[in-house]
Amino acid sequence: MRLLVLSLNTFPYPPSHGAAEGRTFNLLKYLGQHHEVTVAAHKNINATPENILALQTWVKAVKLFAPVSSDPPPDGALAQVGRLIQFALSATPPSITHRFSPEVHRWVEQAVEADAFDAIICEHSVNEMYIQPRFRDRIPTIVDIHSSVYGWVKNHLEAGASENPLRDRLYLPLLARYEKRYCQKFSHLIATTPDDRQQLRPLLPDANITIVSNGVDLETFTYRASDPGGQSLILIGAMDSSHNIDAADFFAREVFPKVRSRYRQATLSIVGSRPVAEVKALDTLPGVTVTGRVPSITDYMHHSTVSVVPLRAGLGIKTKTLESMAAGVPVVGSDRGLEGLTVDGLTPDGSSTPLRALRANHPDAYVDAIGQLFESAALRQTLSQNARQMIEAEYTWEIAGKRYDQILSA
Repeated sequence: MRLLVLSLNTFPYPPSHGAAEGRTFNLLKYLGQHHEVTVAAHKNINATPENILALQTWVKAVKLFAPVSSDPPPDGALAQVGRLIQFALSATPPSITHRFSPEVHRWVEQAVEADAFDAIICEHSVNEMYIQPRFRDRIPTIVDIHSSVYGWVKNHLEAGASENPLRDRLYLPLLARYEKRYCQKFSHLIATTPDDRQQLRPLLPDANITIVSNGVDLETFTYRASDPGGQSLILIGAMDSSHNIDAADFFAREVFPKVRSRYRQATLSIVGSRPVAEVKALDTLPGVTVTGRVPSITDYMHHSTVSVVPLRAGLGIKTKTLESMAAGVPVVGSDRGLEGLTVDGLTPDGSSTPLRALRANHPDAYVDAIGQLFESAALRQTLSQNARQMIEAEYTWEIAGKRYDQILSA
């Protein structure tokens, strides 16, 4: 098939830049082996000649467009009220309209009219602005939502992790209307977890929604050769994302001091690119190191005793959890950190599953779970082996790519 993949908001190479880029690139890599794929993207800092050439190894063509304005919207109370009114009138969030490119709009319209492609895939919902409802009568259109914007804001409000609760409460009903409207334009919707699908189902009870989970590049996240022992914790994530900032602050200030009072040699490495000032400040706490971006996150994982995923907000399957499991690092995670994964207890069909991670949702539970792993090499090995086996069987990019192919063939 001749596929057009819209990835305007992120240039999908290198795949190590972020979770969205990683998902898009790895799915492109698979689809490019079976289809003629054209990727449309804006020129940005990652769209260097070297990266474009590398991406063209996997796809037929890369179509680049001039960047849209990256200037932040004006701040202040009046500006915020203006954006709210704009949202109410246009039915589209200002953060989406701010990125609209007439050039891209015209090019996509002309491509559809010329029957240049057999299907269009929007990688991430922000690209929905270039899909017209009438396209459905002419060409299959698919949106890989990555995460429900309505569900994301709702979840942050419920978890107390919203940066601006008043604004988000006002936006929430408008976001529900927006998500329902744009999803109705598409032939098929892709969600990453059952929770994400559940967020969408009340808005779109009759929609075709398929789960295509995230995966792991097993060549990059190799299984560690040995258990390093010790009492070292690692917390991974892009440290400019609100849910990761909240998780790092919560764990470093409320959980780790309790761990350190019991295990005096314990250390915590907060590893991730673009740490904001709030995260950098955690580096001053006893036993805590904020690294920023590192040359090889896999090396940091291999030298860590336990990986913690203490998320309190944020929908979708967590790449950081999958990658830790692939690397063989035992995981202690919250319900949000382990979302979409069967790691203990019973599967939906009633069968039992091996123990693949330890679950915790409050400080004392984290301390107990981490303590169990610090003190038992056998438990660490059990979690390490069971989690890696699950990744190999269920969470590779090849498996995710095959699910994409099933959608396309349908």
